[in-house]
Amino acid sequence: MKITSISRKLLSKVLSVYFILTFSVTGIQIIAEYFNTKSHINSELLTLQKTISGSLTRAVWELNTQQAVDISEGLIAIPMIKGITVTDEANNVITQLGEVLTFPSQASEEMYNEHQSISSLSEGLFGHSFPLIFEFSGRTTTVGTVTLLSSNDVIFARIEVGIYFLIGNAIVKTAFLIFLFSLAFTKLLTEPLQELTDQMKQLDLHDPEASKFHNMNNERNELNVLEDAYNNLIDELIEFKDKLALSQRETSLANDKLDEQNLLLEQEVARKTSTLSSTLLRMEVQQKDMLAQQHQLEAENNRRRKTESTLITTNKDLKSSIIELSKAQDRLLEAEKMSSLGALSAEISHEINTPIGISITSTSYLSDIIHKLQQDINAQQLSKRTIDSFIDNAQHSVELLLSNLQRAAELIASFKQVAVDQTNDKIRLINVAKYLDEIIRSIHPKLKKTDHSVKINCDPHIEIYTHPGAIAQIIINLIINSIAHAFANINRGEMTIDIALDQQRLVILYRDNGVGVNEEQLEKLFDPFYTTKASKGGTGLGTHIIKNLIEDTLNGSIEAYSKESEGLSYHMSFPDMRYS
Repeated sequence: MKITSISRKLLSKVLSVYFILTFSVTGIQIIAEYFNTKSHINSELLTLQKTISGSLTRAVWELNTQQAVDISEGLIAIPMIKGITVTDEANNVITQLGEVLTFPSQASEEMYNEHQSISSLSEGLFGHSFPLIFEFSGRTTTVGTVTLLSSNDVIFARIEVGIYFLIGNAIVKTAFLIFLFSLAFTKLLTEPLQELTDQMKQLDLHDPEASKFHNMNNERNELNVLEDAYNNLIDELIEFKDKLALSQRETSLANDKLDEQNLLLEQEVARKTSTLSSTLLRMEVQQKDMLAQQHQLEAENNRRRKTESTLITTNKDLKSSIIELSKAQDRLLEAEKMSSLGALSAEISHEINTPIGISITSTSYLSDIIHKLQQDINAQQLSKRTIDSFIDNAQHSVELLLSNLQRAAELIASFKQVAVDQTNDKIRLINVAKYLDEIIRSIHPKLKKTDHSVKINCDPHIEIYTHPGAIAQIIINLIINSIAHAFANINRGEMTIDIALDQQRLVILYRDNGVGVNEEQLEKLFDPFYTTKASKGGTGLGTHIIKNLIEDTLNGSIEAYSKESEGLSYHMSFPDMRYS
């Protein structure tokens, strides 16, 4: 049989673990160096964006194609830049140098609205695309877009020396560790074990005392324990030999007594045999009774099997029903969201009709006075008083027209942003204070019908990456719930929204001064289909949708607090998506 060296086996296992660990750590360091270098390059691209965006915006706005081409040629000369593409507001290419990254048309359209990081693993390219925004008279206009591209070759060129150093360092440490472990295992394990083996081979069963181990070293370790155990075994062997000789003598005496007992046992067996026969007859009767009971048990088992089969079938049907119920609940939740959005659309449409109607009236009046002015000119009856009256009335009509159209535009813009966010699950950066203002403007038609008010306390500089549609749905549902339930018998209700940022988590405290709820209602507040106004069309899904959006979509938490006649409060918090 082939002998396997323990030290070699231990050495191979230790070195295997060390090699895997070293390989993993080196690989992780290389990957970390890659992503760190890529992050630096992305930062440099963002710096270039801030440097060139003004001059490129001016060149594209003034249709100075040559200047845009010169700036692009200067940028492509930078080793880090592998490609640059400049397009106008219609996405027509003004200049395109170096590498080109093809991305979906939908992403191209979105680049006019916000900065995007782009990357392609197949082409080895990455970079940034940002819009060119020109400011004029307080208005901003997107005049085009710029795409700056770099490549993985730039990253590898920067980290090449570091990779060679990491690999060389791992190889040197591994070689030194192999030499050190080999020397240690040989001196501390292989040679002492070989010496113990040689002494064991010299064991003499006739004189065990002479075969005891002698101390091989002065240290106390596992080998000394093995020596002591072996010496104890020798002592027990000597003691066992003495006991064996004594037992042999005692066995001889016991055999003599056993012969006498055998005679007595034969007589006892004969007597017991007759008793056993009668016992066997009684056992046969008991066996028949047991067989009858066994048949009854088999019949009972068959009935239980049938019952179990019926229960399994019923359980499967129940599982199918639960799955269908869950699907129906999901569809009902989605229908509730769309119903809320549809009601909001109807309110916004009705609200927009007022400024548009005023604008139409103002336009009609402006047309009439222009027509009258034309008649006075044709009749050569034009006077300074007529002109002053016309200018005053026209200026008033234009101001009225502009203010009402601006109001309609603001309503449409707010509703459009909120509606798009609620139907789109996209994560984006939002200014929380401005976005809350858009939400409040979108439901202004709902609030306008009441005397209730909404007060927002939020730092205007708080910005986070999150699902804006989920936030809009949460705030709208909370306000509508307060109007429908909290202020049922209150003329002037007040809703307060306090916003704070705590360690990359957005904390929202919503409270109203309504009638509140009791403890039993508070426990069921987030249960689906629980409502106190089922007879008035309530679905009981408002707070349930809020809880699902907070916990599932935003990965946050929500708690409710209330006492009767003291209002209802919600404490919500969720993380900034860029840190989660």
